[in-house]
Amino acid sequence: MESHSITPEASINEAVNLDISLDKSLNKESSRDDDEIPIHGEHSKLTENISPLDKTINNYINESKTEEGQDDTKEEWLDILGSGQLKKKVLKPAENNFRPSRTWVCKVNIEGCLTDGTFVEKLNNFSVQIGDGEVIQGVDLALPLMDVGETALLEVGPRFGFGSLGLAPIVPPNATLLYTVELLSAEDEPELAILPASKRKVIGNRKRERGNWWYTRQEHTLAIQCYRRALDFLDESTGETYVDDDPRTNKTSEEDLNSLLEDRLKVYNNLAAAQMKIKAYDAALQSVENVLRCQPENVKALFRKGKIMSAKGDNANAVAAVRKASQLEPDSKMIRQELLRLVSLRNEDNKLEKNLYKKMLGQKNKPQETNINSKKQIPWGMMLGSMAAVVVGVAAFKYRFM
Repeated sequence: MESHSITPEASINEAVNLDISLDKSLNKESSRDDDEIPIHGEHSKLTENISPLDKTINNYINESKTEEGQDDTKEEWLDILGSGQLKKKVLKPAENNFRPSRTWVCKVNIEGCLTDGTFVEKLNNFSVQIGDGEVIQGVDLALPLMDVGETALLEVGPRFGFGSLGLAPIVPPNATLLYTVELLSAEDEPELAILPASKRKVIGNRKRERGNWWYTRQEHTLAIQCYRRALDFLDESTGETYVDDDPRTNKTSEEDLNSLLEDRLKVYNNLAAAQMKIKAYDAALQSVENVLRCQPENVKALFRKGKIMSAKGDNANAVAAVRKASQLEPDSKMIRQELLRLVSLRNEDNKLEKNLYKKMLGQKNKPQETNINSKKQIPWGMMLGSMAAVVVGVAAFKYRFM
């Protein structure tokens, strides 16, 4: 059966650019980059030709409509977090007690819907790495509590589903979701040092794309998590980095390493954008510096460096970075506007510094002038006193001998 999904890549707004270039504003000026999201169709088309919902989900919907006194299913649910926001019910128990751990790679069948039965997504034989944000949080958190071979029904509250944003036009804001999850297999994360470069590139870029999906949903912490995991797979300096599955005969060429490096720099640029959103400016600065160390004329990195430096209060260096970006892309209206803004801020800083210096120098000069004046007055006082004494003495002498 064909799989349909709205996550992680499909049916996101066509204007979204996976490189999140220059905080969306620059995207309007430039043509679509070669790393844009592939559009697999609008949401309205996803509901066409879809098989009926899983019978267990229909049973849940019917059970929820029964009177509360007749509902005997409550005891069968496991409240995973104790908050009622994520519950699990075993539909088909496994034959063993083998559970996956964080970072393990699992093969799953997933089907999701709203509580009224509206279809959301269906994924067959889908590969997901636990803890890497490759599915909605509710499913990600439930997988380590499932045995291989088990099928479970999940009731996912808004916090661990699509939240207050929903996913228009199918999922409304603050919607509760129902997911059936069948855990087909689970294995430990592959060793990166011997993983072929072609596979590392695919996995790394998939995690980068998922990070961008979270970014567009303003889930910046989850986006950062995906970007960091993408960097692990796109690190061209890790191990031998082989091209294919036979490391004895086919090692990575320079072209393959450069390709990994290009993708890695894209991730760093995106990582900086997400870090800026949570005001982690020191970390964001490190991310753009990693890009500029390899590509000193990377316009996006220069632009973001300028914004970061300004946020840190260093408008002089911010102007320098954005001015260089403007020289590289003189036709960019967004960069010109940002440069004007930063120059204005820098000029204001210079005025404040000058006024501060004047005040500091003024406070030092006044006491000095007072001291100088007082020193000048001391000889005149002594001279006047001496003259008065002489006059008095002369007068007394004349009075005595008259």
